[in-house]
Amino acid sequence: MALSKKPVTGMKDILPEEMEIRDYVISVIKETYGKFGFTSIETPCVEHIENLNCKAGGENEKLTFKILKRGEKLKIDEAKEENDLVDGGLRYDLTVPLVRYYSAHAAELPAPFKALQMGNVWRADRPQRGRYRQFMQCDIDILGEASNLAEIELILATTTTLGKLGFKNFQVRINDRQILKAMASAAGFTEEQYDDVFIILDKLDKIGEEGVKEELAKAGYADTSIQTFVGLVTSLQNAENPIAVLQNDLVAKGNLDASVVEGFEQILDSVRASKGDYFELVFDPTLVRGMSYYTGTIFEIAMPEYGGSCGGGGRYDKMVGKFIGNDVPACGFSIGFERIIMLLLENGFKVPGADKKTAYLIEKGMSKERVSDIMKEAQAARANGQTILVAMMNKNKKFQKEQLNAQGYEEFKEFYKEELKH
Repeated sequence: MALSKKPVTGMKDILPEEMEIRDYVISVIKETYGKFGFTSIETPCVEHIENLNCKAGGENEKLTFKILKRGEKLKIDEAKEENDLVDGGLRYDLTVPLVRYYSAHAAELPAPFKALQMGNVWRADRPQRGRYRQFMQCDIDILGEASNLAEIELILATTTTLGKLGFKNFQVRINDRQILKAMASAAGFTEEQYDDVFIILDKLDKIGEEGVKEELAKAGYADTSIQTFVGLVTSLQNAENPIAVLQNDLVAKGNLDASVVEGFEQILDSVRASKGDYFELVFDPTLVRGMSYYTGTIFEIAMPEYGGSCGGGGRYDKMVGKFIGNDVPACGFSIGFERIIMLLLENGFKVPGADKKTAYLIEKGMSKERVSDIMKEAQAARANGQTILVAMMNKNKKFQKEQLNAQGYEEFKEFYKEELKH
């Protein structure tokens, strides 16, 4: 059987040009987040299957690559259900591993704990443009901080990083799950109906206000509830002062605690006072975020110039409690690393300040002594900070130079046999 040259469907090989950009972006991310006090951690790519299926990963749990038990534990003939065969899986995000990590090491970690985690995750999803079954995620999380300082720091750190990578004119859309629930409650929906209502609301930008009303009606909800709910959303979208609308329409009527609005206003004011002019912070009452584990503030990065989003996150104060029995405040923000790389590649991004690269090309048949002298010269140049590639000279030297030039080698030094040296 012939071996396949192609990677597994939904995976991809990364060529040197892209890898150089990826390494640069990683270095910017780590340096910038480090300035905000985030420290790097690493977790295994494989997690216990019960952790991956603990209702913390939302729809992603359905996309888990599962791993069969091994050796004596694998008893195929006796298996009655999937759990008899599976004991682990590849992580589908970095949040569940982080929570397990924190639960195991909380006594050894500072409080609050500001974590930076970068690594590949795997999802058995349908591959499409810019979306693969293996991809890099980049998360920052703050655990143990109950105040809105966590949200403020996460937003400023993330936007500062994007600014350093050259992105401008993007938006950070922000909402709060408690505000969403208050609107649903004020409209007469029951708590059991919230998730279904929010899923339909999340389609507003695609199907419009009338489309949302139609879908809610088809789902069997009362017309008065539909009109009230959509009316609240529209009122907040169009308000010059949405905080006043929240206070008058939700807090004053007992549907929303005043502290939620005060905290939300603090986030808006603090970020706007500290941010640069390369992004806008926007209150978006239609922002839902699909993960059901969010308990408070939620946010998403929108890039209108590029027709999509490239990151998001929120507060998830109840997840750690599933591991240790006691709730710990937690909030995180994830950058869409792969989308950022794709946009940089499409726009012809070149790594700034990259060292000038020189290629030493040696004609075949060179004496051992002469090769030793050339290698000594190359080592001396490297010691002085230069990037030197040493390679044997191909017959088609022109094509070889073109290939090296595409990899960033701008200068060439050619070495010939003594009798042909010129």
